[in-house]
Amino acid sequence: MKTSISRRMVLSAVAAASFAAIPVLAAAEPVNLGVSIPAATHSFMGGINYWANQAKKDLEKEHKDLKITIKTAANAPEQANQLQDLSTVSKINALVIFPFESAALTKPVAQVKAKGTYVTVVDRGLTDTSAQDAYVAGDNTAFGKIPAEYIAKKLGGKGNVVALRGIPTTLDNERMDAFNSVLKNYPDIKLLDAKYANWNRDDAFKVTQDYLTRFKDIDAIWAADDDMAVGVLKAIEQAKRNDIKVIFGGAGAKGMVKTIVDGKDKRIDADVSYSPKFIYDAIKLTAEARLKGEKLPATTIIPSVLITKDNAKDFYHPDSPF
Repeated sequence: MKTSISRRMVLSAVAAASFAAIPVLAAAEPVNLGVSIPAATHSFMGGINYWANQAKKDLEKEHKDLKITIKTAANAPEQANQLQDLSTVSKINALVIFPFESAALTKPVAQVKAKGTYVTVVDRGLTDTSAQDAYVAGDNTAFGKIPAEYIAKKLGGKGNVVALRGIPTTLDNERMDAFNSVLKNYPDIKLLDAKYANWNRDDAFKVTQDYLTRFKDIDAIWAADDDMAVGVLKAIEQAKRNDIKVIFGGAGAKGMVKTIVDGKDKRIDADVSYSPKFIYDAIKLTAEARLKGEKLPATTIIPSVLITKDNAKDFYHPDSPF
C-alpha cells in the first residue's frame, strides 16, 4: 500500500512539474567543503586566514548540511600533500583553493577534480583551467594598470622606475603585463628592473637594497604589495636616499591606507584595493551553490579601484588583521 501511494505521489509531482514547465532537480547532497590556503606568512595572508575562518564560522552556523575543513600550507609541496589528505581522508566533495603557486598546484588540483570534486580556484590561477570549475579573483589587470597610470601622471611622463613582483603565478603575470602595457605609452619612463620579492617584507628589503646599490637615480618604486612596500621603505631609510618621489604598494592594507588618510608620507598618497575578504566570498559562493546543486559562473572578478585621500576612509578597517 505504501509503495502504491509513493508511486502515485511521484507521478503526480512529475506531471505537475511538466505542466508548469519547471525542471525537477535531484536534491543536492550535503557539502563537505575543503579550503586550502597558504599559511599566514605575511599580513595579506593573515587576512586570508582570518576571512576563511570567519566564513567557516558563519556558514556552518547557517547551513546544517555544510562542513568546512581548512588547511594551511607553508609551501607548494605541503599544499599538494594536504590536497591528497582532504580528498582521501576528509573525503571532500567541494574544494576552494588559493594556490601557493600556479604551476606546482595545477596537477594536484586536477587529480582532486578527477575524483568528482567541485573546484573553485581563488586569486592565483592554475596553468590549466580545465583543472577547475570556477575562478574567483580580484581584478589583477586593474591592479597593475592603476599604479602604472598613477606613477606616470605623478612623474609627468618622465623618469626611472623599478618594480617588485610577487611569486611566479598567473596573477603576478597579469599584473606585470598590465603595468608594462601602460608604460609603453610613456617612452620617457624607463623601467630599470622588475624582480620577484615574494610578497614578503624581508625579501622586498633585499631586492630594494640591490636596486638602490645599482641605480643611482630612481624616481618611483612600484612595490606591488603593501607588505613589500614596508620592506621598500626600510631599505630606502637605511640607504638615506631622498630621490624617490613615489612609492606605490597595493591591496589596501590598513597601515598604508592610514598613511594616505593622515598624509604622513608625501611619497605614499595612493594605493589600489585588493581585499583578502574575497576568500570569504569565494567560500560562501561555492558552498551555497553546491548546497543547491548548482555551479558558479566560470569566472567571478571583484573590482580593484584607486585609493586616494578622497576615498581612503572607505577602505580603512582598523579592526581587520590586514
